[in-house]
Amino acid sequence: MLTYEPGDSVGHRLDARSKLLLQAAFAGAAFAHTDPAGLAVLTGLALVLLALSSTTPGVVFEEYRGVLPFLAAAPAIESLRLGAPWVDPAAAVDPALAAYRTLLLLALVAAYVRTTSVRESEAAVSRLVPGKPGRLLGLGVGLVFRLLPVLQADLARTREAMAARLGGERSLRERVQIVATAGLTRAVARTDRLAVALRARCLSWNPTPPAATFARHDALALALTAALVAWALWGLRPVHAAVW
Repeated sequence: MLTYEPGDSVGHRLDARSKLLLQAAFAGAAFAHTDPAGLAVLTGLALVLLALSSTTPGVVFEEYRGVLPFLAAAPAIESLRLGAPWVDPAAAVDPALAAYRTLLLLALVAAYVRTTSVRESEAAVSRLVPGKPGRLLGLGVGLVFRLLPVLQADLARTREAMAARLGGERSLRERVQIVATAGLTRAVARTDRLAVALRARCLSWNPTPPAATFARHDALALALTAALVAWALWGLRPVHAAVW
């Protein structure tokens, strides 16, 4: 399950704001350089960032195993044709590159979640976005990060309970219906309990954030962010053909 894992890696020591800015710059570079050469450079950078965050590619594939079939299906569907030649491999190139780009972005998201506590994420968003909108966004981020793992665990327990009762012998429609119904029921119950707990703890609209200081590692991360932004802008520059 994709949750925060305490540690002492470089990714853990970085300020959450540096990691958010680095992710945004990486995403901009990924959308500016969609060719195989650009994605190859971003792949190497993503592997380095994962290593610095104590996150292996195997962990990323395990966390997103439910998303991978959809990413793989997009190029296959795009290559199909209703007439001869029925399959056009060239049409699958762009969707395949887009799916791979999405996988790289998801890998960085996994590294961020595993190295950043919920409280640090809330404070980072509140600091980056000034005023009440920032506090509202920070609160929303905290609620999502706290509630989503619980809902995932509820769905996993529902599937395990159904399998223990020979639910695998039911049709696919019945299995989906059981899991979806149980998931929605648990989600509503969890939401109600969360609302009561927030009122009982006198949820603060403007809580005291954790201490945040930029260190040497953050300077390197911000330098890499600036380099990625410059590379993205260079990739988006208009190309004018000179005619002599």
